[in-house]
Amino acid sequence: MSVSETKTNTGKRTKLLTATAVFMAMVIALSSFGIPVPGGHLYLNDIVITTAALLLDGPHAFVACGIGAFIGDLLFYPAPMFVSLVTHGLQAVVISRLSHSRFPVKSKHSGATAVLVGAIINVIGYTAGRAYIYATPEAAGLKFPFQMLQAGVGAFAGWLLVYRIGLKEKFRQYLR
Repeated sequence: MSVSETKTNTGKRTKLLTATAVFMAMVIALSSFGIPVPGGHLYLNDIVITTAALLLDGPHAFVACGIGAFIGDLLFYPAPMFVSLVTHGLQAVVISRLSHSRFPVKSKHSGATAVLVGAIINVIGYTAGRAYIYATPEAAGLKFPFQMLQAGVGAFAGWLLVYRIGLKEKFRQYLR
């Protein structure tokens, strides 16, 4: 490997690490507030989680999304922090894997399938987590429709940012 190739690889790794840190910071920051809706708040961090998972590889997506959600909850609302770590971490890895390597054609359609599966993981993870944290399935059931809305908005908006607004190509250019 030549010196210029080594510098290029180091530069790409540095940019990837920087992007992961920025996504993590955004997840943490957006965990602190939400838009009031009937039954709770709509948190915007799910949009960043979906976006980061579509752009980053699995391990970096886990760090940005899973650990970022864990820290955000630790700072602002600690009760579900472990649920957030597992749910958003798994969601991010699955979205990343499905959108990057599991389909023969890496397209907006594979990204749509990936975010749909990620939204299902989000809903199931938080519903089960609420049942455990609050010790009643009824409490989890009351929030189920809201959790579906939360996951759906995050999945749809993240997919739009990456595939319709063009973040995917901009991110590729950034990593060059």
